Amino acid sequence: MTAVPKKKLTEAEYLAIERNAKFKSEFYNGEMFPMQGPRELIGMAGATFHHNRIKDNLLYELTGRLRSGPCQALSSDMRVKISATGLQTYPDLLVVCGNPEFESDTQDCLLNPTMIVEVLSDSTESYDRGKKFGHYRQLPSLQEYILIAQDRPHIERYVRQPDGSWLLTIFDNPAGDFSFVSVKATIPLADIFRGVEFPTDPSS
Repeated sequence: MTAVPKKKLTEAEYLAIERNAKFKSEFYNGEMFPMQGPRELIGMAGATFHHNRIKDNLLYELTGRLRSGPCQALSSDMRVKISATGLQTYPDLLVVCGNPEFESDTQDCLLNPTMIVEVLSDSTESYDRGKKFGHYRQLPSLQEYILIAQDRPHIERYVRQPDGSWLLTIFDNPAGDFSFVSVKATIPLADIFRGVEFPTDPSS
């Protein structure tokens, strides 16, 4: 017996569903991929306390530092579309500088983030480092990609170089500072990881 091919959604069909959904979903190649919601739908639990604490700490610190400038930090409710690949997704945190560009007048899908931050989880780490970063690199506006661990004080900063390559710098000194490149902001790691208790053995 031949399997019946799964019907592909158009972007318009995805948006009609997404704008009325109770949980967020990515969209790629005609398919929706739930990012949160009932465990039976996504096969994993929602974001952990530490994941949310790190994300919210960073959003708070960045918002204060960017208040008087041309850039603004936005939370994980802001959807981003990578026009070159068609992926629509929700970064944990992003910064947009200058005039934000949107897919439509509804202004619920950003096209030109300057910086994207993802807080790593066991279920998403390989995706965030691999295929998702591959999509993000197709954004002409993107200058900086940040990956933050939640099991230890460890941050990876990827910065786009003039030749199109990406330079990696690692920050893992709990008493040190983390410096952004695409925006003028420096934040102590202690403030980013405030309220987060790390396991004694990160490998466990």
